Amino acid sequence: MSQALDRLDRQILEALQQDATVPVRTLAERLHSSPATCQRRIAQLRARGVIRRQVALLDPDLVGRPLTVFVSVELDKQNDALLRAFEQKMAAQPAVMACWEVSGEFDFLLIVTAATMTEYHAFTRALFSSHNNVRNFKSMFAMNCAKFETRLPLELPEA
Repeated sequence: MSQALDRLDRQILEALQQDATVPVRTLAERLHSSPATCQRRIAQLRARGVIRRQVALLDPDLVGRPLTVFVSVELDKQNDALLRAFEQKMAAQPAVMACWEVSGEFDFLLIVTAATMTEYHAFTRALFSSHNNVRNFKSMFAMNCAKFETRLPLELPEA
């Protein structure tokens, strides 16, 4: 469900998506607002769940996780409990960067990171064996990343 966001909220979110380390005083100056107002708005956006968390984005190659794999997963059986169980199992895996339930030929699309092919192979053996309700999976290995963006485009209402 979409949250009602006014112009200042959207400006704050745009700025934080570009650099979440910007000091509140600097942010307030850029947005022609007061530091107290910006601080209060940021706290409200966090409390409402609009801002989920602030993180550092790492270079996978420089931290020893050069393999990025897009994995399509088809479950053997489907019902609410089995779908949730799979989601929970994936959420508990540090190597799983994202787990999306999708429509189409497969049930889930995962983004998995690994240090080596051996590590990825062990991951698939452990998590996609028959006792985990997986009928089929396909791995697509990232060859190059031309764009990776975490920023969500926000429409700014007219002033």
